[in-house]
Amino acid sequence: MQVPKLNFENEFDFQIKQDKDTFFIYDLVRKSWLVLTPEEWVRQHWLHYYRFVKKKNLSSLILEKKLELNGTTKRIDLLITEKTKPKILLELKAPNIVLKEIHFEQIARYNSLIGAEQIIISNGLHHIFADYKDGKYLFLNSKV
Repeated sequence: MQVPKLNFENEFDFQIKQDKDTFFIYDLVRKSWLVLTPEEWVRQHWLHYYRFVKKKNLSSLILEKKLELNGTTKRIDLLITEKTKPKILLELKAPNIVLKEIHFEQIARYNSLIGAEQIIISNGLHHIFADYKDGKYLFLNSKV
């Protein structure tokens, strides 16, 4: 399977396997093999980044947590916690998806329930970082 090189300074050692025409990637947090979709490729990069570069415990990485928003069930892509407090909320897209204002609005709605100090929107190639303070978002320049 041809997967794109993503915009991360570090290289990660992923476990990937193939069964017939389907590729799978091993998820360290969920301890299971997941279908390797473009969005999952991005999620696994962020997961490995926080685990191996930022040295976060696996228990502080929350994946696909359910949220109830305006009567509908949503799932967050990745939440980084510190002593069970929400610190960083990530909204992840496939590399071919251009990041737009609607994606920021989506993660801001989710964060209105979660209350993380920082949000990140990423398609693996482009990353948008914002701090949440005093009810406002301040966009940041940052590298991963």
